[in-house]
Formats: sequence, C-alpha cells, structure tokens
Amino acid sequence: MAEAEIGVFGGSGFYSFLEASEDVELETPFGKPSAPFIIGEIGGKRVAFLPRHGREHELPPHRIPYRANVWAMRELGVRRIIGPNASGALKAELELGEFVVCDQFVDRTSGRADTFYDGPETTHVSAADPYCPDLRGLLLQTASELAIPARDGGTVVTIQGPRFSTRAESGWFQQMGWDVINMTAYPEGYLARELELCYANISMVTDHDIGVKGDEPVSHETVVQVFQQNNERLRELLFAVIPKIGQQPDDVCATALCGARI
Repeated sequence: MAEAEIGVFGGSGFYSFLEASEDVELETPFGKPSAPFIIGEIGGKRVAFLPRHGREHELPPHRIPYRANVWAMRELGVRRIIGPNASGALKAELELGEFVVCDQFVDRTSGRADTFYDGPETTHVSAADPYCPDLRGLLLQTASELAIPARDGGTVVTIQGPRFSTRAESGWFQQMGWDVINMTAYPEGYLARELELCYANISMVTDHDIGVKGDEPVSHETVVQVFQQNNERLRELLFAVIPKIGQQPDDVCATALCGARI
C-alpha cells in the first residue's frame, strides 16, 4: 500500500490536485471512501488527496462516507489533514474569495455517523478546541506570505444539506455571531480528532448567506466564478504550506484519547 504523511480533502469544485500520482483504492470497516485516493509528492512530502464528494461530485453532503474517508487517511499513514470547504459568509465584512481558518464549529446536522466509538467501550473525546493549532498557524503564516486574504479564527456552522438555509435560519446564525456556513465541515474534523489526527479547516467564502447583503439568494453563476478563483488560491496555498508541515507534535490532537475512555 502506498503511504502518505499529509492528507488533503477536496471540496466542491476541487476534485484534482496532484500530478505524477497513483490511485489507491481502500476498504475500511466503515465501507468504501468517497473515491480512490490520489497519492503524490509535494516538496518531499507524501500527500494523500481525496475529493470528499467523489470525482464527479456524485455524493451530496449528507451521503459522504466521512468515517470511511478519515479512517482510510489513517490507514495510509496520514497524521495531519487539511480540510478546505466552500462556505457562505454570515458576516457582511467577509469578502468573496476570503479564507477563514476556523478555530470553532457548531454542528447543526442530523443523523450523520459522527463517531468511531459506538461501544462497548464508552469514549468521550473533547471537542473544546477542535482544530489543530500548529496547522492553523502554518496556514495563516503561509497565506500572509502569499498575500492571500485569510482570517485567524472563526466559527463555522455546518448544516445538514442538501438544502440551503431558510431566511429565518440564516438570520438566527447571523444573530449568534457565527462567521461562515457550509455542509461538510462536520463530522470530518471531529472524526480526525477521535483518531488523534491533526486537522485544520479552511472555509473559503464563495457567497454571502441569504440576508447578509440583501434579499436575493446568491446566483449559481457567482458561486462558480468564486469557486474557480478560490481553488487557484487554495492550490497555491497548499503547495506552499505542505513542505513546511512537520511530524505531528505531542499536542491536543495527538493526545485526544488520554482520559477519554470510561
């Protein structure tokens, strides 16, 4: 089996990443991942890439096999994962194309398989600080060096999908002071924490949620245009940051199971 040190999940519009690569198909105790993994090298680092929606975007957010995807990353040897998501802004000051390197999430999904620990051993893994501080710092530092607009910290609220929010729901999220909204940030990041893997979220603003900057829902044309711009910046950021990523430190991610079992 091919091995990798660093994992990258691809979101909407981001289905290919590595060249001169090999495909690896895996089976897990939780079924097949979204697609075959693509394994390649960037700056001397072995990287595993997986488009979470599948290579043809055939998997809507609520049908993504999150547990299989994260489990398979670990099977490949990955200890550090970057998870970009196309996101809507819940604040007017967030610009289209801006990146938010989140430090918190709010889960508004339902019915998703969101834990590896279904018993018989009871396990409660803390999600107080859900994203890797070391990876977040590297992403922010590198974005600054590249003049890519990226905010340090923010809360992403993850909704079930595939529908978008009603005006009432979006208004509630805005009143709560949350920053961005998408359909895939949870449970992916938390599942990584359950396996003691480092994970950092990059929420890429493709639109403003309904009511943030007016009464009209965002157009598909606008979203697609910003997707393309975001993915070019994302590719630039990933190729610059991956060579800087070192071995997993003995941090909150690597020690997540300490004291978690009853």
